[in-house]
Amino acid sequence: MSITLIATCKYGLEKLVKFELEALDFYDITVHPGRLEFTAELDDIPQLNLWLRCADRLRLKVGEFHATTFDDLYEQTKALPWEQWITADGEFTVIGKSVKSQLMSVRSSQSIVKKAVVDRLQNAYQIEDLPETGPAFTIQISLLKDIALLTIDTSGSGLHKRGYRAAAGDAPLKETLAAALVQLSFWRHGRLLIDPMCGSGTILIEAAMIGRNIPPGLNRSFASEEWPCISDRAWEQARYLAQQAIIPTDPQEKIRIWGYDSNPEEIAIAKHNAEKAGVAADILFEVKDIHKLWIDRQYGIVITNPPYGIRLSDFQEMNQIYITIHKMFRKKSGWSVFVFTADAKFPDYFKRARPDRVRKLYNGTIEANYYQYYGEKPPDTD
Repeated sequence: MSITLIATCKYGLEKLVKFELEALDFYDITVHPGRLEFTAELDDIPQLNLWLRCADRLRLKVGEFHATTFDDLYEQTKALPWEQWITADGEFTVIGKSVKSQLMSVRSSQSIVKKAVVDRLQNAYQIEDLPETGPAFTIQISLLKDIALLTIDTSGSGLHKRGYRAAAGDAPLKETLAAALVQLSFWRHGRLLIDPMCGSGTILIEAAMIGRNIPPGLNRSFASEEWPCISDRAWEQARYLAQQAIIPTDPQEKIRIWGYDSNPEEIAIAKHNAEKAGVAADILFEVKDIHKLWIDRQYGIVITNPPYGIRLSDFQEMNQIYITIHKMFRKKSGWSVFVFTADAKFPDYFKRARPDRVRKLYNGTIEANYYQYYGEKPPDTD
């Protein structure tokens, strides 16, 4: 059955998600800010949820139309074939958002959509009451410039929840964004990768999973697994193929992913997370302060997300960290350095060169820059 799906993502990551979709053999893709719309089959939903690394959610598009009154919203929502997806006993909630639309009240819009869907399902199933005791469905009404987009979430929890992270620091980097930082760098499996302030290890764990081709959603469940319209066989087949695609760890291969942090508790968490993700053998974690770290290799990749505070003492500490990073790599032209920070002053301290590229990305609602400094290409022996 041909359907339209929407992969949502943070602003700035649309191109990466498009590459991921094309790698999974989806090509009829329309890119919008923060979302990508494409044609698929119903049984593609399991594979997409298992494999998308940088997308936030996968949504099923039910309909899209112009609506400036609540009557418009009700009638056009009711006209959509909700019974194709939502069962007679389906438990469904409606969430919403409105931007630059005449229907500004999100709560009222949600209520109207709920009523329209209930009326449609009651008519379709010829029942007076909907028990809502069955599979869960989350409908979203998104209003943008008077265009209503109605979708059903297939993912459940956000796709950043891989199932391996037990805990994280005060301002954790989401797994989807960490994977994006890796894929926007020069790192490839086999190259040396270091995070000198790794915290709970998310960047390095995502890199190891990419290097081993481990599907990010393999160790979690999804809302659409409970939907009768998607067969159990489709999920079983998708999980089987995903498992078969994993590249085993070579015990003879040197560990080329290194993580350091001054906090022993963070390193303990990082090791635990790596174990749960199945990549403990691929990463070397050590307790070491960045100010005491010495890099004796001439070629490699650094990807890091320095802690960023707002107190004066934090600023002073950050200045020292930036100076240390500069001293560490100022003469190592073979190192490519990638730093993700909300602090616009970082380039003033890392003086090896001006950034080759600066990407604006978002960690949650925090706007930050991804500073990219390109190093010399390593010889084949590195």
